[in-house]
Amino acid sequence: MVNKKTHKKEEPGKETHNETTDNKGNNVSQESAEEKSLNNQDVIDKIPQEGEAPAKEVYSSDKVVAAEKTMEEKLAEMQDKYIRLSAEFDNYRKRTLREKIELSKYASENLLLEILPVMDDFERALSHMESASDCAAMKDGIDLIYVKFTEFLKLNGIREIESFNCVFNVDLHDAVAKIPVEEEEMKGRIVEVIQKGYYLQNKVIRHSKVVVGE
Repeated sequence: MVNKKTHKKEEPGKETHNETTDNKGNNVSQESAEEKSLNNQDVIDKIPQEGEAPAKEVYSSDKVVAAEKTMEEKLAEMQDKYIRLSAEFDNYRKRTLREKIELSKYASENLLLEILPVMDDFERALSHMESASDCAAMKDGIDLIYVKFTEFLKLNGIREIESFNCVFNVDLHDAVAKIPVEEEEMKGRIVEVIQKGYYLQNKVIRHSKVVVGE
């Protein structure tokens, strides 16, 4: 049997500790009930109460809320920019559409301004025709108007399609009739031009109406 003896050591100014002696005579200290109670209370205080989140989680939630607020502000800013750009583009589209309509409406303005002098010449010729006794002078005046108008057409890229005595070409000519011819070389060729055809630059804007020999 091992006898354990418990004794107290009391020193002035120091707390009293309980000591036990084991079977080898070594002293073993025991915590007082008060110290144990204090240690247990510290552990209990560290345990989060019901409904409370750990401090770290609360901090993370605050960061998430701040990030969401920042994202909402950026989204609102982007939406505002989109609305402004959409309105500007709509105004640009309406303005360009209006300009295109005006351009197509008045595209021939310069061309007509160049034709007006020719029209003036015709009116002067008509006004003198009733009182003029010299037919040769009238003819010369009309010839001058014709030459002037022909030059105007050339300056604007319009030229006549050569047709008379040429081989019939479906891309350039429109045959309105066929007549028999005695000359063998005139067969398949144009023997008469009913209405002249014209190019605009290299594009045929009107086919020549012709009579073809056969």
